[in-house]
Amino acid sequence: MKIHVLGASCSGTTTLGMVLSEHVGCPYFDSDQYFWKPSEPPFTIRREPHERNAMLHEDLLLHDNWIIGGSVINWGEEWLTAFDLVVFLYIPPAIRLQRLKNRELERYGDVIFTNPERALQYQQFLEWATAYDTDAISGRTLKAHEAWLSKLSCSVLEIRGDTSVQERLNLVLGKL
Repeated sequence: MKIHVLGASCSGTTTLGMVLSEHVGCPYFDSDQYFWKPSEPPFTIRREPHERNAMLHEDLLLHDNWIIGGSVINWGEEWLTAFDLVVFLYIPPAIRLQRLKNRELERYGDVIFTNPERALQYQQFLEWATAYDTDAISGRTLKAHEAWLSKLSCSVLEIRGDTSVQERLNLVLGKL
């Protein structure tokens, strides 16, 4: 069982991926851990594509079953055939963006408002996250996700709306 859980930032991919991982007993891998190099502040230094793909492939080879959360849609054609199931999460933008603001404040505290560099980074991140639904950016957008989903040969489960983690888990387990 090779599963990919994707969606916009703060759509619940990590939460569902980790709960599903615990429930079915296979490891969970977060694409952000491969995309970004460790840094302070975090999420500011990207890895080279060949490096992140090699790292992820190396970790996946250690397991017969696994779950990847995040998004690997622009990581190469090999990911189009790597999964048995892809789960796409979509929640209304207003709910998702409020969750994102709450998460960032909880993770980093007031520094995202009081430190000029961190405040700029936070504002840029919010603008990027908002653009997901408007398609005002390239890369990780709703339109790009939907186009990528249409190319997959595996089963795709789309969960749209503000559903609970348990409801999402039940839908995925029903699909398995």
